[in-house]
Amino acid sequence: MELIKENSQGKLIKSLLVIVLGSIALTISAKIKIPFYPVPMTMQTFVVLLLGLSFGYKLGLSAVGLYLFEGIVGLPVFSNSPERGIGLVYFTGPTMGYLIGFLSACYLASLVKVNDNFIKIFIKLVLAVSTIYIFGVIWLGTLIGWNKPIFSLGVAPFLLAEVFKILLLSLLAKKLIKIKSFI
Repeated sequence: MELIKENSQGKLIKSLLVIVLGSIALTISAKIKIPFYPVPMTMQTFVVLLLGLSFGYKLGLSAVGLYLFEGIVGLPVFSNSPERGIGLVYFTGPTMGYLIGFLSACYLASLVKVNDNFIKIFIKLVLAVSTIYIFGVIWLGTLIGWNKPIFSLGVAPFLLAEVFKILLLSLLAKKLIKIKSFI
């Protein structure tokens, strides 16, 4: 009985560590801007998909959820949030739909299987990242009005970067999925 208790405590500690590290990785990915035309690219969507692929949906969603919670309570974890953070005000701004889409994308990325071929992995990751943009565009249209060029503002500038990130993850996916067995 003692061995079972120690084993589950060890697994819990390991899981909590993975969740916190995932949230930190997402925060770092939000702050690093890569010069890209026409809009600088962050690696947030890459890390969201990476969390789903490598940790599975439970730990991946927990890490993304922790990241969102940290931002809502005012920690400066979001991409353009000021150093002191502004919490719920920033969260409910133009990027809220994209941030909520992180949850669905992480979950869908976790559905990639080690025996999927490259094309299947690529398609699953495209569908996963598409949910970020679907939620993002719906919220953006609701916030700024549907008469604005929402697609050209909220999706088009990021498409080329997303294809690059998805290609890279598709190539690495089989190795990343194996990380789950160590957690």
